[in-house]
Order: sequence, then structure tokens, then C-alpha cells
Amino acid sequence: MPPVRLDSSLEMLLERHRLLATPCALATVVATAGSTYRKAGARMLIEADGRITGLLSGGCLEGDLRERAQSVLEGGAASIVEYDMRSADDLIFGIGAGCEGAMRILVEPASAGSAAAAALEEASRITHAGSSAALLVGLEGPAGSRGTRVWPAPSAFPIAAEAAALCASVIAGGASRAVRFEGAALPSEAWIQYLAPTPRVLICGAGPDAEPLAALFAVLGMAVTVIDHRPAYALPARFPRARVLLAAPDLLGEQVELGACFAAIVMSHHLVSDAGYLRALAVSEVPYVGLLGPRARRERLLDDLEGLAPRLVPRLHGPIGLDIGAVTPESIALAIAAEVHAFAAGRAGGAFAHPPPNS
Repeated sequence: MPPVRLDSSLEMLLERHRLLATPCALATVVATAGSTYRKAGARMLIEADGRITGLLSGGCLEGDLRERAQSVLEGGAASIVEYDMRSADDLIFGIGAGCEGAMRILVEPASAGSAAAAALEEASRITHAGSSAALLVGLEGPAGSRGTRVWPAPSAFPIAAEAAALCASVIAGGASRAVRFEGAALPSEAWIQYLAPTPRVLICGAGPDAEPLAALFAVLGMAVTVIDHRPAYALPARFPRARVLLAAPDLLGEQVELGACFAAIVMSHHLVSDAGYLRALAVSEVPYVGLLGPRARRERLLDDLEGLAPRLVPRLHGPIGLDIGAVTPESIALAIAAEVHAFAAGRAGGAFAHPPPNS
């Protein structure tokens, strides 16, 4: 399955950032060691009055980062800060965190119109459009080279050809990495973050129980499309954070770019319609197809597909959802969303065999 980006914290920061009319700073974790609350790529927005959006620790570093952000906003230049709490006595750092890891964090100006703000906006736009992006985070070097840029780059904030080539290689490889440059205008040290496309999920059926599921997928940062053949159900007002389509099941492949979806959930509660959706999905490459309903209903639908069934069965999850004892539409939505999220993350979705690591 092509990679998808399950971390929606970037969009959470942008949602707050778009409302600001005052200066703010961006704190980005660029490296960690040991056990830390967040890993490289985590970000936090710090406003001039000290308000924060996002967390980089369990609260033990945020007070100190507020002070660092004030200095950055006053001086106008990005700054690196390092925290190492692996010592038996981390009080030497003045924060008394009591953690067991180390973090390296870049704090940079990120007010409206800044290069950092433009980079985050463009990265979000690119990944929501279904493509991958790279964030080039300059750490050391000339003052103008430090901070966050994006590739592919907007015309207002271009990056050097050498940096662009490395960003392209990071996208091709699908993995973030630290890099070094030697050019005078380039950062001597940088970290390039790979950003996979935003997950796209399709809900086939717009009944009442589709509403909490669409809302939950949206909260998780997924791009949601809902389709139904019934005018009374296919109403955008019922799904404010989703794209809503009114179309017959046999037109699914014409109405939706199925190749861009990583998951599709069939839940119209109408046998003929569900068969039509499954028929279209059987000839698609959607990696995850979920079917609501009992096993006997699933087998009946598969019988209706005849020769197409073998193409669908390896990707079909039905009855859909993790076994959490769900009984209400909301808890059923939770069970479905959890299974879909686990699939996207390459996890089985079961309980931890041992106490979970602090990661």
C-alpha cells in the first residue's frame, strides 16, 4: 500500500495559525534519542502571549520553550535548543523533567507571511492533493539558511538546486534524513522531513450511522468522500467536513478516483446498492475495503459478485471494525475508524503484549 500521513498535527497548527494577527514562533523537533514524548517532525506553535498549540513533551519543556520563543521573536532569528533528560539529575537543565530522553528543537519565527508559515501551508496543500512533499529544516549555517522551507517550493520562497535535489531524493525514498551542505547560501546542517499524502477514505452509503464515522475520519485528518444514491441522504449539510456525492452505485468508478483512496467502507444498508459498490471496488486497487454487516450478509454479497469475488476477498474486511463491544452508531464508528487507522499504520490493531513504550 502506498504510504499515507497519519499525523494531522500540521493541519491542527495551521488551523490556529490562520486565525492569528499577532507574531508567533514555530518549534520543531528535529532529532531525538531515548524515550521522548514526541519524535522528529513534531511541531508546536507558540504565540506572543505564550499560548501554545500542540505539545512536544508531556508539559515539562513547554514553559522553557515559551521563553526561547520570546527571544526568537525579539531577535528575529531561528535558534536551536537541546534538552537531555537522560541524566539521573536533569535539574541541571532547569526544568526537572524526570524523562529518559533527549530532544533537539528548532525555534523560528513563523508569523503570517514568513517562510516557515508559507512552507507549512504549501506542504499541507500538496499532501491534501494526493502528492508527497518534503520540509527542509535548516539548522546551522548562515542566518538566512536556517528555518523551514518546502519542496516542491513556492515561487515566493525558492530553494537552491542542490537542496531541491536532496528533497526530491527524500520523497523518492519515502524517509526523512539529516543532510549537510557546503554551499555558502545553504545550511551547513539540515533535516529533511518526508511528508506522505493525506489519507483519502471513501464511505459508500450516507445513512445516519455514516455521520459519526465521517466526522471521526475528518478529526483524524483524513480526506473523506461520502457517496449515496438517495437524495434525502446525500446532503452536504449532514457531512460538513466531507465531500458529498449523489450518484448510483454503478457510477462509483466514474464519480470517485478510486486509485487515490486507501480505504473504502460499504455501509448503505441496501443489499443491491452494496453489491454495486463492491462490484466497482473489486475491479479497483483500493487496498482496504470494509463491509458493514454480519458474515452471512457478506457471503451473500460475495456470491452475487461471482467471478469478481476472488479479486475482492484478499482486501475485504467484513464484518468491519475492531471488537470493542460497540453497540451505538458512535461506538461502531470508533471501532471502524480504529481498524482503518491500524491498517494504514501497518498494525494488527490488538492490545499491546507488554506495556507500550513511551514513543
